[in-house]
Amino acid sequence: MKDRIKKKSHDLFMQYGVKSVTMDEIAVQMGVSKKTIYQYYADKDELVDAVVADILMHNHDCCLRDKKQAKDAIHEVFLAMDMMQEMFQDMNPGILFELEKYYPKAFEKFKQHKYSFLHKMLRENIERGISEELYRSEINADILIKMRLETMMIPFNQAVFPKTKYDMVKVANECTFNFIFGMATTKGHKLIIKYQQDRTKKKNSNENILA
Repeated sequence: MKDRIKKKSHDLFMQYGVKSVTMDEIAVQMGVSKKTIYQYYADKDELVDAVVADILMHNHDCCLRDKKQAKDAIHEVFLAMDMMQEMFQDMNPGILFELEKYYPKAFEKFKQHKYSFLHKMLRENIERGISEELYRSEINADILIKMRLETMMIPFNQAVFPKTKYDMVKVANECTFNFIFGMATTKGHKLIIKYQQDRTKKKNSNENILA
C-alpha cells in the first residue's frame, strides 16, 4: 500500500504539479480513505520527499546504466537524451519551482543530486570524450560542467519557455545538441551527426509502426 500511494502520488504530481494535488485527491484517486494514507505518510511533506527520492534514485540508476552501455562519450549523451525525453514527456514544468518554494527538504535532495552526482557524471563524460578525441582537449571542463548543470534546468523555467509555446523535450534537446557540438572535435561532430541520423530513423520507423 505504501508503494501504491507513492506511485499514484508520483503520477498526479507529474501531471498536475505538486502544490495543487491534495492528500484528499490522492485518496479519492486511489479509492481509499485519507486516514489510510496518513498511516503510511505523516504528512504531504513526507510523501513529496519520498516521491522525489524515488525519482532521483531512478535517474541515478539510469545514468550509471547509460554510462556502462555507451559505446563512447557522445553515445552516452544520446542515451541520456532518451532518458530525459521519457522523463519530460508527461512532466508538469512548474514542478521544480513548486519544490523550491513549498517543499525545501525535497528540493534540497534534488540540489544535492544535481551538484554532486550529476556534476560527477558530467566530469567523467567530458574526460572520456577528451580521451576518445571526441571533445576538444583545450576546453575548460569546470566552466562547462557548471554551465551544463544550469542549462539542464532551463526547460522548467516558465518565464523563459512557457509551456503554452514550447515543448520541454525540444528545448532540452536543443540545449544538449548545442552543448556537445560546442565541445566536439571534427571527429566528434561526425559522430553526433551519425547518432542523430540513427535517432531520426528509429523515430520515423516507430511512427510508421504505430501508423
